[in-house]
Amino acid sequence: ERGRPIRLIPGSSFRLENGSRLVLLPMDHAGYTQICTLITRGRRNAPKGEYALPDSSFEHGLDHCLAVWLPADESDLLTAHWLTGFFPGRCWLGASLHLGPDNAARLDRLLTTAKTAGLPVTACGDVQMHIRSRRMLHDVLAAIRHGCSVGELGYRALPCGERHLRCRSQLEQLFPTPLLEESATIAGRCRFRLEKLRYRYPREVVPEGMTPTRYLRELTEAGILERWGGSAISPELRAQIEKELVLVEELRYEPFFLTVYDIVKFAKSQGILCQGRGSAANSAVCYCLGITEVDPARMSMLFERFISRDRDEPPDIDVDFEHERREEVIQYIYRKYGRDRAALAATVITYRPRSAIRDVGKALGIPPSQVDQLAHNMAWWDRPEGFEQRISELGIQLDQLKMRQLVHLVQSIVGFPRHLSQHVGGFVISEAPLASLVPVENAAMANRTVIQWDKEDLETLGMLKVDCLALGMLTVIHRCLDLVNISSLNDIPPEDPATYAMIQQADTIGVFQIESRAQMAMLPRLKPACFYDLVIEVAIVRPGPIQGNMVHPYLQRRRGTEQVEYPSEALKAVLERTLGVPIFQEQVMQIAMVAAGFSGSEADMLRRSMAAWARRGGMEHMHQRLVGGMLERGYSESFAEQIFQQIRGFGEYGFPESHAASFALLVYVSAWMKRHHPAAFACALLNAQPMGFYQPAQLVQDAQRHGVKVLPADVRYSDWDCTLEDRGEDRGQSQVP
Repeated sequence: ERGRPIRLIPGSSFRLENGSRLVLLPMDHAGYTQICTLITRGRRNAPKGEYALPDSSFEHGLDHCLAVWLPADESDLLTAHWLTGFFPGRCWLGASLHLGPDNAARLDRLLTTAKTAGLPVTACGDVQMHIRSRRMLHDVLAAIRHGCSVGELGYRALPCGERHLRCRSQLEQLFPTPLLEESATIAGRCRFRLEKLRYRYPREVVPEGMTPTRYLRELTEAGILERWGGSAISPELRAQIEKELVLVEELRYEPFFLTVYDIVKFAKSQGILCQGRGSAANSAVCYCLGITEVDPARMSMLFERFISRDRDEPPDIDVDFEHERREEVIQYIYRKYGRDRAALAATVITYRPRSAIRDVGKALGIPPSQVDQLAHNMAWWDRPEGFEQRISELGIQLDQLKMRQLVHLVQSIVGFPRHLSQHVGGFVISEAPLASLVPVENAAMANRTVIQWDKEDLETLGMLKVDCLALGMLTVIHRCLDLVNISSLNDIPPEDPATYAMIQQADTIGVFQIESRAQMAMLPRLKPACFYDLVIEVAIVRPGPIQGNMVHPYLQRRRGTEQVEYPSEALKAVLERTLGVPIFQEQVMQIAMVAAGFSGSEADMLRRSMAAWARRGGMEHMHQRLVGGMLERGYSESFAEQIFQQIRGFGEYGFPESHAASFALLVYVSAWMKRHHPAAFACALLNAQPMGFYQPAQLVQDAQRHGVKVLPADVRYSDWDCTLEDRGEDRGQSQVP
C-alpha cells in the first residue's frame, strides 16, 4: 500500500546451463553468506563482467537458501526433479504470466510439471521495468549489453512490454489466488535483513597479549617522543591527543588506525615515500603514528572533520604513495590478509552525455560518423535538457524519428549505471572472508580483486576502507632526493626565502599544485612568504572560494586596501588566520559551531550536506537553523545572510584546510628542489612522466631557461632514464619519441 515501508528481500538470479533461471533467496544470515560465496566463486572463475557456474555448483552449500525456478521449457521435468532433490521443501516453480496468447495453456503446462515433480508453484512478475513505457529503453539497454543494434536483437529482446510492476488488483486478475499466497509464504520465510550484517576489523595488527587500545596508546606515546624529542609538548596538544584516543576507544576504531599504521610502516621500510592527507591531517594521533606529516602544533585542527561521535561510520584516511611503487603496497595488503579478506572497493560508472550518445546512437543504428559528430559537440557538464539545442546547432533535423528517439533515450539514460569499475585505491579489509559480506569479482587488471559495493555502501555498513592512492609528485621528490643525496624530507630547510621569492614570481612550472595557469596568475598577487601562505594558495584557487566571493576580499585585505573586521572575538579566533574571510571547510564548520550554536557533529553534517546541496539544491532547510542561531547570539542579519551565502557558494567544492596543508608540504619541497637543484628536479620530472600539466618538451625548455644544459639522447651513452652528467643533463632513451 502507498506510504507503507517496503521490506527488501535480497537475492540473486542465475542462468542454468539449459537456459532456465534460478533465483536464490536467503532465509537467514547463513543463506546470505552462501549466496555471496557462490557469486564470488562464479565471478573469480571468469574474466571481469562474466561468471562461470556449472549446474553442479548449486548441488551443495545452499541449505539456508530458498530457490525459485523459472523454466525455459514448461515441460522440463529433468530440471524440476533435479531441483526437488537438492532443495527439498525449499524450491518453487515460478509462473510468470505476461498476457500472452497462450497464457492459460502455459499455466496448465507449468502446473502439470510442478505436480509431477512435487514442486509448489508461486506467482512471479519477472519484472524488468517499473512502467510499461520503459520498454523502448529496456530494448536499447539490451542492445548495448549484447553489442548490437536494436534491430539485431531478435529473440534477445522482450516479446512485449508487460514485464512491469503491477498493483495488487491486477495481480489478482492475472494469477490464481493460491499462487499469490505462495509468494507471501516465500516472503515470510526470508527473515534476513541487510542491516543484520556486522563487519569486524582485522586482528593481525595487534600483537599477542595486547589490546588494540593499549597498543595504539603505546605507538602514540612512542610517536610523541620521535616527533618532539624529549621536550614537553604543550598542554593544548596533550589534551588534543587524549581527546582523540578517548573517542577512538569509545567508537572502537583502534584496529582502523593500526591497519593504516601497518601499511605506512611497510611502505617506509621499503623506501617508498608516502604521506597521509585529507581529513586525517586533522588528527594529532595520525601525526604521532607517522601517517600524516602536518604538525598539529602549526595548524588549527578540527577533529570532528575526521571523526564524529554522532556519525556512524569509520574515519577516512587517504595515503598517497609513489605512483610507480604503489602496486608493491597493494600486493603487500593482499599477501598479509589474503585475497579472501582484502579487495578493492568498486565505483559505479554512470552515463554522461557523451557516453550516452555513443551507446544509444550505436544501439539505434545511427551511422558512426554522425554519432561521433554529436558526441564531440557535447561536454561532460552539459545537461541532458539542452541536448535538443545542441543537435539543432549542428544543423540536424529533429523531425527525424531516430533523432527524436535519440534525444528521448539520452535524456532518460544519463545518470544510469553503465558499468562497475574499481576504486582508485580504496581497500576493504575484514576479519572474516569478504564473501560473507559482499560478492567479490576479478578486476580488469591482473592480480586485482574488487568487491561489488561502492564507497557509499561501505559507509552505510561501517566497513573499513583504506585509500591507497598514487601520487606522481612523490615519485619525483624521491627521485630528486636520490639524485642530490638527501636522505629524507626532514633534511630540507624550512621557510627558505629564495624558494618563496621564486614562487612569488610564478616561476613554478613542474611544481606540485601551483603550476597551472590559474595558480600562476594568483601567485604574484598573493605573494606567499611562509608555509601557511602556501596552504591558502592551494585552497583559494578552487571553485568554492571563487563562487563564494572570497578571493578578492582576501587579496584586498592582504594588501591592506580593505580593513579587516570581526563581528566578535569568538569569530576572530576562527577567521583571523585568513583575514576574516572563510576559505576552508573547517572554518565553515567552526563558524556554525561558534556563531550558530551547532555541535561538532552537527557542523560536520553541515559540511557533508554541501555536496548534496550543490547537486540537488534544497539548502533552504538549513537557512533558518543557521541564520536563526546567529541572530540569537547577537550577530546582525546582514552578516548572517552573508555567511549563509558564502556557505552556499562553497557547495561541494569547498577545500579542507587539512588537505591543503598536506599538499602545501609537497608544494614547498618541490619548489625548494626546483630553486636549488634545477637539473635534478627536471631530471626527476622527466623520469616520472606522464604527469602534471606540461609535456616533456616544455619541461626541458623550462630547465634550459634555468641554466640547465640538456644533452640529446645518445644510444652509445644514454640510459633508459634521464641522468645527471658532469657536462649537463643527459636525456634518456625513454624520452625518444
